Amino acid sequence: MFKRQASKDIIEGARQFPVIAILGPRQSGKTTLSQMIFKKHVYLTLEDLDVRAAAKNDPRTFLIVNDNEHGIIIDEFQYVPELLSYIQTIVDKEQKPGYFILTGSQNFLMNQAITQSLAGRVSIHTLLPLSVPELEQAEKLPAQIEQMLFKGSYPAIYSKDIEPTRLYKNYFQTYVERDVRQLAQVGDLTVFQTFVTLCASRIGQLLNLSSLGAECGISDHTAKRWLSILQASYIVHLLQPHHTSFGKRVTKTPKIYFYDTGLACYLLKIKEEELATHPSRGGLFESFVITEILKWYYNHGKVPSVYFWQDKTGHEIDCVIDEGNNKLVPIEIKAGRTTSPRFFEGLEYWNEIADDKQKNNFVVYAGESKQMRGYANLVSWQSMDMIFKHIKK
Repeated sequence: MFKRQASKDIIEGARQFPVIAILGPRQSGKTTLSQMIFKKHVYLTLEDLDVRAAAKNDPRTFLIVNDNEHGIIIDEFQYVPELLSYIQTIVDKEQKPGYFILTGSQNFLMNQAITQSLAGRVSIHTLLPLSVPELEQAEKLPAQIEQMLFKGSYPAIYSKDIEPTRLYKNYFQTYVERDVRQLAQVGDLTVFQTFVTLCASRIGQLLNLSSLGAECGISDHTAKRWLSILQASYIVHLLQPHHTSFGKRVTKTPKIYFYDTGLACYLLKIKEEELATHPSRGGLFESFVITEILKWYYNHGKVPSVYFWQDKTGHEIDCVIDEGNNKLVPIEIKAGRTTSPRFFEGLEYWNEIADDKQKNNFVVYAGESKQMRGYANLVSWQSMDMIFKHIKK
């Protein structure tokens, strides 16, 4: 059993709100965590076709029959979104904190449904796969970055010792056949799978929907819709550019990343032993670091304020955390193990144009040591907690 950092925030939410929604990708640990925290709640999963039919055919009776003193966990509730209206009626009448626990892996249906039915009544939490601190606490953190990128972060790989390629094959097949077919109404699943693989091949790059669509033989409109599906089901994350210009012309195009590098490696057919020299190594490592930062925010009940910065002349900062009040934390991400002066060139440029002399600049790299370098902190991928401690201040 992994100790999940999000537990504290979820428990706090359950003290204040009658409905808790735990959203995240399939197999990220939502069911396990909800059952661990809310041990006395009745557990129901709408993956079960009989349970789903009962909820769909007569939602009111479904909720009455399962009513109890402690509460109800409804797993994968996106399959019967009409339940939300009936839940609203109950919570308005009963006002029991933490009574309904809803988990789901389809954010594109959920937020719309929640906004309409449960506004002001629900505490929303996002649970991504395991973070580096969670793996480290469980003594499961891989020693080498190549193994970390290849294995990814899904709990079953570490708790059940499942071979990554086997897990991601089944994961992706389930995702396409259940979620995409049933909820997104994609006609040609083979072309959709090609589209996802092409997205993986562009990891860490500026998004070019026209290029993606052309390679798949689909329209820009379809490419945009399919990308939205990948975003909403926690496969792909678009990192937006920060608006600060410092008097420069800056890009307005987002970058594409995957929430899990293990899945990206599977889609690209990359073997662990190939990762040291593979052309996608840099993008995969960037994706890993960006996602770790997102996990920290979500696990602490915060909305991520994570961006990148790039001007039209090619100068770039891989990650910028916006703390508000004009406080920006620039982070460079380098996939090499050996420290090089090149690691700091982007931050030198940033310091010059931003007139920023604070010691809150970071370089995250694939090596193991950490050191202070005047205006920048060199941080190992294994010890990014230095960044998070700074954010907490």
